[in-house]
Amino acid sequence: MPPDTLTAIFQAVVDGNTRGVVEGIDRALDHGIDAEVILNQALIGAMGEVGRLFEEGEYFVPEMLVAARAMQAGLSRLRPLLVAQGVQPLGKIVLGTVKGDLHDIGKNLVGMMLEGAGFQVIDLGTDVAPEKFIAALEEHKPDILGMSALLTTTMSNMKLTLDALKQTNWRDRVRVIVGGAPVTEAFAQQIGADGYAPDASRAVTLVKRLLQIA
Repeated sequence: MPPDTLTAIFQAVVDGNTRGVVEGIDRALDHGIDAEVILNQALIGAMGEVGRLFEEGEYFVPEMLVAARAMQAGLSRLRPLLVAQGVQPLGKIVLGTVKGDLHDIGKNLVGMMLEGAGFQVIDLGTDVAPEKFIAALEEHKPDILGMSALLTTTMSNMKLTLDALKQTNWRDRVRVIVGGAPVTEAFAQQIGADGYAPDASRAVTLVKRLLQIA
């Protein structure tokens, strides 16, 4: 087996080369490399590097999106094998853009980065009402609930959702994180969220910290 097979997949993700990722994974599987090894060393490792490049200002949102899509193509190829092997995700996360807001690029990127870090993500889409968030919590029983808003006029729906959670038994059972262009750390604290991330890369760091994952 060529020693650089995993390195090639890693680099293809960083470069946003979807075809290279899928072909590399097929080659690695043909050479008998375990699916979990490919996930951890190539895909998760590469998305960690993408996050580093973003935080250092070498990558911007477009590069992150392209890399995340390449990673997702690889993950789709590996997922049936990982399920068959009983590989467990690091945690489960429900995401959605709040009611009245149809913006989803930031949320989508957060979801892809979290998947790339080894989490299971349930994406509820946009314009998600409080009762839909609660229904998703009942169905999926996640560790984290993530809410996004891009409009200042819809930020208040984050608080409405948190207030709705307090009327159920869910507020004490799930960590709530918020983000989006107009959202700030101060706003997150004001509405009683458990955390705030200014971008997708730091959302991964936040989730790991809240779930005490090294």
